Amino acid sequence: MTTPFPFTAVVGQDDLRLALLLNAVSPAVGGVLVRGEKGTAKSTAVRALSALMPEVPVVPGCRFSCDPGSPDPACPDGPHEETGAGTQRPARMVELPVGASEDRLVGALDIERALAEGVKAFEPGLLADAHRGILYVDEVNLLHDHLVDLLLDAAAMGASYVEREGVSVRHAARFLLVGTMNPEEGELRPQLLDRFGLTVEVAASREPDQRVEVVRRRLAYDDDPGAFAARWADEEAAVRRRIVAARELLPSVRLGDGALRQIAATCAAFEVDGMRADIVMARTATALAAWAGRTDVLAEDVRQAALLALPHRRRRNPFDAPGLDEDKLDETLEEFGGSEDEDPDPDPDPDGPGGGGGQPPQSDDGPQGGDSAAGPEAGEGGEPQASGAGEQTPVRASEPFRTKVLSVPGIGEGAAGRRSRARTEHGRTTGARRPRGALTKLHLAATVQAAAPHQRARGRSGPGLVVRRDDLRQAVREGREGNLVLFVVDASGSMAARQRMSAVKGAVLSLLLDAYQRRDKVGLVTFRGSAADVALPPTSSVDAAAVRLESLPTGGRTPLAAGLLKAHEVLRVERLRDPARRALVVVVTDGRATGGPEPVALAGRAARLFAAEGVASVVVDCESGPVRLGLAGQLAGELGGTAVTLDELRAESIAGLVRDVQGGSKRRVA
Repeated sequence: MTTPFPFTAVVGQDDLRLALLLNAVSPAVGGVLVRGEKGTAKSTAVRALSALMPEVPVVPGCRFSCDPGSPDPACPDGPHEETGAGTQRPARMVELPVGASEDRLVGALDIERALAEGVKAFEPGLLADAHRGILYVDEVNLLHDHLVDLLLDAAAMGASYVEREGVSVRHAARFLLVGTMNPEEGELRPQLLDRFGLTVEVAASREPDQRVEVVRRRLAYDDDPGAFAARWADEEAAVRRRIVAARELLPSVRLGDGALRQIAATCAAFEVDGMRADIVMARTATALAAWAGRTDVLAEDVRQAALLALPHRRRRNPFDAPGLDEDKLDETLEEFGGSEDEDPDPDPDPDGPGGGGGQPPQSDDGPQGGDSAAGPEAGEGGEPQASGAGEQTPVRASEPFRTKVLSVPGIGEGAAGRRSRARTEHGRTTGARRPRGALTKLHLAATVQAAAPHQRARGRSGPGLVVRRDDLRQAVREGREGNLVLFVVDASGSMAARQRMSAVKGAVLSLLLDAYQRRDKVGLVTFRGSAADVALPPTSSVDAAAVRLESLPTGGRTPLAAGLLKAHEVLRVERLRDPARRALVVVVTDGRATGGPEPVALAGRAARLFAAEGVASVVVDCESGPVRLGLAGQLAGELGGTAVTLDELRAESIAGLVRDVQGGSKRRVA
């Protein structure tokens, strides 16, 4: 077994280490979500924590780690008698792979034995292994929805249930949930995000001396892990003793009414949803006091608890950056701190915000790149200022809205999601088939029907059904899949009018938000001037696409064919990487084609490539004005897709929902 990197040898990352240690002191805090760029010791620190966790007493031979002092009365390996001390073993850290199956997570029943012998033969899963330990999910933001649902259920109930056609097993599953993620690869579902008690943002240090020390320690560890760990053994032992001492002190820590009032006021001031944040802050502040060796919670504990427990609960949509306004936090804590010597009308701090000692406030007409009061940007309806030959400065997107449902026709077999119909492991049962490999979802009626004609030949004498392997039938289920939504956005001069481009960006932003909710991958191709660019290769990070969209410049001619050909190439490459994921191409344009030789004919030939390959597509028609040429509708016909105006894209519009992007249809949705 490889010697883990010592926890105390991790350089920097103070917030990360503190959050992990607080959960070691008080698992009731609720776990940690670690967000940050790759190569920042996220996984290293998490894996190192397990060596510091105190040992746990378990019932000898119990596969579900029952506490001998209070064994689970419903334990599948029970019943157990209270045996006192039991057997001591190290706390486990169990890793949940992103691509794990449901049976690997929750365990599996032997359906054949259950039907034929009436025996609940159960193989425990990772939730059972993690009970009273740590469950670690690397790249937790990429975890499939059905596994997220199971984690949510287990975290909420402290137990795992496995059910197969009326046969069920339940066991305790209380664990410290730790997840790491790179936000560039996509965000986390809000329901799971809220289940993490604390969150920390990590980044590589920009200090040369600290970076040198990181490299020095890593090289020393790689050369001889055992010798490196031995050099840090004393520090590791000291932290382990401090964790034990803090756990013993924890029940004696007093959370006074003043601290509770500060916690409640802080959560109210930052408008967090529900009451979980208040409870997590209270537990975190208590753990901070115990970690410091104190029996009273101080204002500094409440402040630190807020910085760890609230940032991820402030997000309202995936485009919001997590964070907390520390000035507002300090004002709230001071207001509700109840300090007797507080000055009711303090003088403004000359060095604080708005004072004379800090940076001067930015003026609207200052030299820092702001708008000039006399310039063309000043007026609400004015034209944007040119930043180059035929190029306009980026404009902000209008407010996003709820869009109609766009889906790919037919039935796919891609990754689980919420957009298009697909054959999945979850969803409604539509039929039965013989299992290919291990049986996961039994179709009971079909199995009984297959076994029934053979009961006399098999010598059945009792009430039980004699079932053999050949009789078993797997349920065929239909659910929803996530797709690749590839946006092809016209950024040419014909789209550059301020109000028009703002509306276009708002529409694309709305579709991106919809893609986030439906667990899609997204990509962004733009075309303007004489060429097309892949602004964002296919990714699960819709907020990265939103950032690219916001900074998108406009201007120049309209190389529509180049944009379509670039999108076609992106799809070709993506099919090689992920052949099961079907694509939906969303072309946002007014349909004009002015770039290159024979632009209209070339654009038509490029569009017909998509139609020939059966790629689902929709054209968002951005043409405006009293006289319309209908070019976007013609393009939709060439693509074999449909066209929808910006107004029709809204879910609340009079037009009916776009349920499917019908292949070969040339009609406008109405």
